[in-house]
Amino acid sequence: VTRHIEPAPAVETAAAAPPKAVKIAKTTPNNQSNQPLAPKKSAQAAPEIIAAVSPPPEPQPEPLPAVPAPQEPAESAISSVPNATTPTVAALPAGPSAVPAKPVTAIRLPGSVRLEYKVVGLSKNLTYKANAELDWATDGTNYNAMMKVSAFLIGSRSLTSVGKITDSGLAPSRFADKFRSEVAAHFLRDEGKIIFSANSPDATWVEGVQDRVSVFLQLAGMLAARPQDFPAGSSISFLTVGPRAADTWTFVVDTEETLDLMGAPMAALKLTHKPRKEFDQKVEIWFAPSLGYLPVRSRITQQSGDFIDQQLTEVVKG
Repeated sequence: VTRHIEPAPAVETAAAAPPKAVKIAKTTPNNQSNQPLAPKKSAQAAPEIIAAVSPPPEPQPEPLPAVPAPQEPAESAISSVPNATTPTVAALPAGPSAVPAKPVTAIRLPGSVRLEYKVVGLSKNLTYKANAELDWATDGTNYNAMMKVSAFLIGSRSLTSVGKITDSGLAPSRFADKFRSEVAAHFLRDEGKIIFSANSPDATWVEGVQDRVSVFLQLAGMLAARPQDFPAGSSISFLTVGPRAADTWTFVVDTEETLDLMGAPMAALKLTHKPRKEFDQKVEIWFAPSLGYLPVRSRITQQSGDFIDQQLTEVVKG
């Protein structure tokens, strides 16, 4: 029925005009007034975001050059370790071939005895006192020697040498250094080497080799047997084994000195082992002829100036 209404065209034209003025105007304001402004706001916000993002990349390049900086000290520290250990490592091959042990023509070792000492030391500018004793036990064929130092609140440290007595003196089979834990050196004469529990490189065994305890008793026996063979200025050398390495120790004979020991003056012959390398110790030791050349005083001085000085207070025969 609606298809046959004819007056409709006049209404359409009249209605067509208002939509142009009213309806179209009402439907387009959202796109005409707001839409152009939105892009302007978003365009202004974009630089702010970029500006906020761009500074972080700027500090990022700054730390990058700094990354190798911490590595440089680490590398220099690592490279300095071989330098610190070089003297010890170099001493291993140099020891046996550097200075052979002085041939022993006669030796007179003491019977079993215990020597007690008072100890004064300096460590890192702090002075301390301790007690020490040297236990020497022998049956004429075997020996056991132990040097022990004890200090209040610190504990004790012991150096022990075990071995046999031969025509040329002491022949160590084992040397141990114990403080909390123990490290040891084993003398394998038949295999011609000395091995270390600390996994240090092996050292070559040579005739007359001593350790850091037996060396002092070996000196005592040699001096007691033929003191005339060792005038002032002469020297006695041994390959001397510690808990981790071996090195040649050369003792130069000095003159007799008078010491005040056990409340009385006592004549003692001084021998000195001077440092040969940067980290070596200076070792001074005094032997008393009146006690069969037993060691009555010793002083060990570090490169830093720290020292330990022990002096005889009592002799207890076994």
